Amino acid sequence: MKYLMNTFSTFAILAIFSLYASCTSEPPKEPTDLTQEVIIPKPVSVTASGGAFTLTETTKIYTQSDGEELDQIARHLSNYLSPATGFDLPVESAGSESDDGHILLQLNDSDTELGEEGYELNITEDALTLAAQQPAGLFRGLQTIRQLLPSGIEKDSLQEMSWKIATGTIRDYPMYEYRGAMLDVARHFFQVDDVKRYIDLIAYYKLNHLHLHLSDDQGWRIEIKSWPKLAEYGGSTQVGGEGGGHYTQEEYTDLVQYAQDRFITIVPEIDMPGHTNAALTSYPELNCSGKAAELYTGIEVGFSTLCTDSEVTYQFVDDVIGELATLTPGPYIHIGGDESHATPMEDYIPFVNRAQEIVLKHGKQVFGWDEIANAELVDNAVVQYWAEAENATKAIEQGGKVIMSPATKTYLDMQYDSTTELGLHWAAYIEVDSAYIWEPTKMVAGVDREHILGIEAPLWSETVTNMDEIEYMAFPRLIGIAEIAWTSPVDRQWEDYRTRLGQHAPYLKALEIDYYASDLVDWKSYE
Repeated sequence: MKYLMNTFSTFAILAIFSLYASCTSEPPKEPTDLTQEVIIPKPVSVTASGGAFTLTETTKIYTQSDGEELDQIARHLSNYLSPATGFDLPVESAGSESDDGHILLQLNDSDTELGEEGYELNITEDALTLAAQQPAGLFRGLQTIRQLLPSGIEKDSLQEMSWKIATGTIRDYPMYEYRGAMLDVARHFFQVDDVKRYIDLIAYYKLNHLHLHLSDDQGWRIEIKSWPKLAEYGGSTQVGGEGGGHYTQEEYTDLVQYAQDRFITIVPEIDMPGHTNAALTSYPELNCSGKAAELYTGIEVGFSTLCTDSEVTYQFVDDVIGELATLTPGPYIHIGGDESHATPMEDYIPFVNRAQEIVLKHGKQVFGWDEIANAELVDNAVVQYWAEAENATKAIEQGGKVIMSPATKTYLDMQYDSTTELGLHWAAYIEVDSAYIWEPTKMVAGVDREHILGIEAPLWSETVTNMDEIEYMAFPRLIGIAEIAWTSPVDRQWEDYRTRLGQHAPYLKALEIDYYASDLVDWKSYE
């Protein structure tokens, strides 16, 4: 009898444990109401029809028009979905005889409301059809498909579960043309694979620009063949004094192509005339004294300047911008221009004016921090507002466009609160709610919707040394900023977003993002 009781107890314990395990592991997703699905950024419109489309081992991905770009997008989708499902998901050209149960990608030139990056996703029990006016819209729609499937779809190993998507229609397009993130690879250097990882993560949330801060006092990170010491010597260290590094032109070209394949534009920045100590250590002729500066591994700012009276300086700028423009297919070259405290304004303005003309000479569009608005802006200049509202206003008065990057809201290197071990707090402590609860059109008086090209979230790397730390500081704040850039303000409310972000937690876990689990969010947690 005692043995039977012990056996019964054992089975009871096992049953309780099994029940507990079933409650703490992700249950099979059986969606029936598309309007209840969590999609970040929030779409323009969602309507439900009450059924489900099922992805199976016989599902194929069809493209309705020929073209390498469309095929590449379809292969992206197959590559996203195959590892976890174990399905081949072959890509084929659509024919009139295509069977039910498949995915169709198509371009629709007549749906002009969707613009360059919008899409329409029609889901029935028999088929999933993704349509867009342009290929970029199809790629943005792929990210929505990923979020409509169970979070296990993001794992790189086989997951035994049902792959269903609720039926209905999603129409979606972005609020702002420019939606970006900036990564400072100068203060701490990050390898090519880390940058590619960041590209993949920002693409998931429908961002379309990656601004690379390639030079600063602490390091020069891009090979310039006409001035080789910039990378070889100027890139030899970083904050803290450890070995730095740089990208060869081949590596940079690879990064640019990797981003392009994900419909992300690389915006390269060479900061000048300040933040230039790494260049000044490499070539003494760039210093007014004619003597090379010492390598710098601290985090202070504002002490360095190019010699703005020297023609050698402008030959240097011309050579650097020329090589970078050749390597960069995107429209922008960022000339920095911030915190040039060691450059008197009477020298700063003529320098920025000449630097802008050099950018134009090489067929690119001028981009710079808000201080460049003190100069005479060239046509189509883009000014990145980060600190001085007056500078943003000056840019508008000169006909420029503004990127909104207010340090108090978008700087991802700012600490979440006083207990955060990484980051700084000179601009603000930025909790998850603070990064979300702001409206770009209300930040600066006189800078209205028609003046704003878009939003960008910079991540400076004084205290950030590796990919895990990048992810911890960027996520989840970057997700909220991505929604501000994509979603209309009438559809953005903190309480709604807070709930959706918490429900999105299994996807963050499946993507292996080392995010900050803010106490302000009720995170959906599965062990």
